[in-house]
Amino acid sequence: MKGTALPVALLLLLAAIIAPTTAHTSEDLVYGYECRAGLCRKVELSEENFSKAISLPVCRLFCGSSIGTLWPKPTGAVRLDTLMRQVDISFIDFNVTGIARKEKLWKAAENRWMDMVDAKIPDRKILTRGGYRLTVNINTPDDVAPTKLTLDTDESYRLDVDTDPSGHVVASIAASNFFGARHGLETLSQLIVYDDIRREVQVTANASISDAPAFKWRGLLLDTSRNYYSVKAIKRTLDGMALVKLNTFHWHITDSHSFPLEVRKRPELYKLGAYSPRQVYTQRTVAEVVEYGRVRGIRVMPEFDAPAHVGEGWQHKNMTACFNAQPWKDFCVEPPCGQLDPTADGLYDVLEDIYSEMWELFSPDVFHMGGDEVSTSCWNSSLPIRQWMKAQGWGLETADFMRLWGHFQTEALKRVDTVANGTQTPIILWTSHLTEEPFIDEYLNPERYIIQIWTTGGDPKVKKILERGFKLIVSNYDALYFDCGGAGWVTDGNNWCSPYIGWQKVYDNTMSAIAGDYEHHVLGAEAAIWSEQIDEHTLDNRFWPRGSALAERLWSNPTESWKQAESRLLLHRERLVENGLGAEALQPQWCLQNERECPIDAYDAQA
Repeated sequence: MKGTALPVALLLLLAAIIAPTTAHTSEDLVYGYECRAGLCRKVELSEENFSKAISLPVCRLFCGSSIGTLWPKPTGAVRLDTLMRQVDISFIDFNVTGIARKEKLWKAAENRWMDMVDAKIPDRKILTRGGYRLTVNINTPDDVAPTKLTLDTDESYRLDVDTDPSGHVVASIAASNFFGARHGLETLSQLIVYDDIRREVQVTANASISDAPAFKWRGLLLDTSRNYYSVKAIKRTLDGMALVKLNTFHWHITDSHSFPLEVRKRPELYKLGAYSPRQVYTQRTVAEVVEYGRVRGIRVMPEFDAPAHVGEGWQHKNMTACFNAQPWKDFCVEPPCGQLDPTADGLYDVLEDIYSEMWELFSPDVFHMGGDEVSTSCWNSSLPIRQWMKAQGWGLETADFMRLWGHFQTEALKRVDTVANGTQTPIILWTSHLTEEPFIDEYLNPERYIIQIWTTGGDPKVKKILERGFKLIVSNYDALYFDCGGAGWVTDGNNWCSPYIGWQKVYDNTMSAIAGDYEHHVLGAEAAIWSEQIDEHTLDNRFWPRGSALAERLWSNPTESWKQAESRLLLHRERLVENGLGAEALQPQWCLQNERECPIDAYDAQA
């Protein structure tokens, strides 16, 4: 509905029975909203207009946009009728068919959804009682399919909301599996609002939405080695991801700085490598995080970065080179240095034990082997490595050290395949010298490897990777490194990838601009937080709401720029905060309440 407030208000009056003993009056509520020319305009309430006024969340659902306040925007057909029903929160029922073997999983998803509804209510003591019963019917016919997200999982869903003759509001979600249906529930939660004028929970009375993601891989990366994050903070990140249908939590769990992962077969790794005994991800807590993500439609994918980025925890194994070498700038990109020695006796047995326990904990459908920032000068500083290379008849030139790297990758992959029972799990590697010509052709198979790019979006080397048929995950640092923008920590000035990246650049970071004609090779993208200067106390406002901008880019792949999304994002940010996330403020609250009054070009003729 566009252009006038009256139809919305009249429909609201038809849909809701206003209890005069509990509703606000014009004496204690100052403002309401009217829809004028497609924008929600704040109006002072009076005795004359009070009954016609609507709350901001209700107004924004219907005024000026066919998709209301949904985030990310659906990719299929959307119909939202301008009619709201009061929901009796004491009578919300779930009926789930075809998933008898997943009862525990669905119960956890149902409980989380009810918690989100509860979070909308600022004060239950003043909540207007009564309303319509809400029944949520979920149909997923895959009762024999494994409940595990893979690259082949169909995440589409259809949501229909209607009112049946008995007076029930019925929301029906149809999907091929748990993951699609879970996304439908997420969308349904966004069609439920708290009306602060009538002090009641309301739901869109009639709606239909067909939806599916544009990209399969929609993720966030968190580095938990440079600074430790509590399980509570990690779960909070997974909560935010679920709200916007991101589906991959890339857990960069170890690095040269610390080894906080419990490996029972090699306990010295975490006992020597963790910052403290309290800062260890035990196998119990890792399993808890993996299941927490699964309930929220998220794969938790581990990365064991090697052969570089190792150090703490490996002290007494004689399997590393240049560990904590100084001056560090001669051997690595940041302290402490450390790389595995690919020639060391027993190294690959240790790796197999690490991989084996990661497989038991994560059961990954895709595994990340790291592979970035390998320093040939580090290996060249090791006498045993140089002697081994000469014994093979190799030289000590760059190409020879690349050959050593290729040897490591081949041998490490054999151990991965051993623990994966020969399933040929897809492997992700970062862009590096190994992904450049001629080494990429010598050592990497496009049928096996997925390449994650971290260079700039305009890097010409990206096209050369795509031309060879490799699948790609995009994490170009000039748009998707969320740790950029801060003081230098190994020198003065700003950190290496400054300036700070605004949500607008994240939103407009299109896969087509990076991949061109090879966009079909792009699985998706990840935003990254490398934790040199971030910990759990500053985590939320680094990820959110910029992570939401990435989510809409990957789910919806909009053709419009960030400007069409700005007013929706302001309201979405409030939803993030409502659900316990410390999302960064984008504008003064006045701009939220006065739609389209803040952009500098709002009144330009061409705007």
